[in-house]
Amino acid sequence: MATTITFFPVGNGGMTLVTLDDGRTILIDCNITAAADDPKDSTRDVAKDLRARLKKDKAGRPFVDVFLLTHPDQDHCRGIENHFHLGKPADYADDKKADKEKHILIQEIWSSPIVFRRASADHKLCDDATAFNSEAKRRVEIARTKKCAGIDEGDRIQILGEDENGKTDDILEIVVKIDEDITKVNGVTSKLFKARLLAPLPKSDDDEEEEKLRKNHSSVIINMELADSGARKTIKNYINGGDAEVLIWEKLWAKHKNTPAILEYDLLETPHHCSWHTLSWDSRSELGDKAKVSTDAKNALSQIRDGGRIVSSSCPIKDDECDPPSHAAKKEYEGIISDAKGEFFCTGESPNEKTPEPLEFTVMDQKLKKSVRGAVVEAPYVMTKSLVDEIARKAASSEPVSKGGDSRYA
Repeated sequence: MATTITFFPVGNGGMTLVTLDDGRTILIDCNITAAADDPKDSTRDVAKDLRARLKKDKAGRPFVDVFLLTHPDQDHCRGIENHFHLGKPADYADDKKADKEKHILIQEIWSSPIVFRRASADHKLCDDATAFNSEAKRRVEIARTKKCAGIDEGDRIQILGEDENGKTDDILEIVVKIDEDITKVNGVTSKLFKARLLAPLPKSDDDEEEEKLRKNHSSVIINMELADSGARKTIKNYINGGDAEVLIWEKLWAKHKNTPAILEYDLLETPHHCSWHTLSWDSRSELGDKAKVSTDAKNALSQIRDGGRIVSSSCPIKDDECDPPSHAAKKEYEGIISDAKGEFFCTGESPNEKTPEPLEFTVMDQKLKKSVRGAVVEAPYVMTKSLVDEIARKAASSEPVSKGGDSRYA
């Protein structure tokens, strides 16, 4: 095998799979729409793409070793209830179903209670986010009962960042504090993986500042160090910042500007789907080209190594007024990669806009080698009545959201 990072074409949303050389998998976010689930729709079947890359346990159940949720917006957790098993592993009920209909087990969850609190303070959580949060709480209670020891796969959780008011003080064994490293994947120490937790920023005692943190899309931000093999001949860094916007990146630069190596990367997923508001406080709809970029935020996102890549997980980027993705933001990222002789990619345009496919990078030979690989060919999808009814139900509850009159944001 080889260590790979796969970006799935999910429109303006997040869904990235890190597969380590030993086969362990880390799925970062999920955005599987009703259209993607409908075999009669031309939308890319990213669930099929994902399943083709996952292992199965001894019972034939597909699983991810880790599911990392950066934040609970719908475009980062859509499809969780439909495609993942939530609840006790003993309650798994899909063993007699066809492989393509089996829910995916999550051996270990990585999630942040602070991010959930900030998100729910501004808007009601979607059904998938609520279900995921309930599952996270179930696992936390198991950790408390077992004093964070001897927890089995399917019940494990790692909390990213301390909760407010000491609410995680009794389970610190499963808490990763900000600026600490994660060295285990599904309970196993790995020579292939290490990750520095950069955010979410802790709760501020200043109410005004805390409100700004919420409005800047508080997210888990993680800098992963990925090795090609146990011999570690090639090591590359990948940063995923969820939807974190300008204030978060300004604060990260203020904190790490004297040690910028902490923010270095070979691969960056543009925060918030190439949104202008990751880079600026100013509104381009009001100020146009007079809108100014935040120097500190851009500095934080400019710590690219030679030959580095930047990927926008978004719809195709047009030279228009839409945001996200923002054409102006893309130009800023292209400026970042120019000196590094790197490349910029958009998942909605790779290899082309009409038929985007998973975009994959492999860690090997001192490089990140790019390839576009489709899913393994599977048997035709059997349309049962229950499946049709479920697709219809999800479609009704996930109507396209139009922004600026542009249906690209569905």
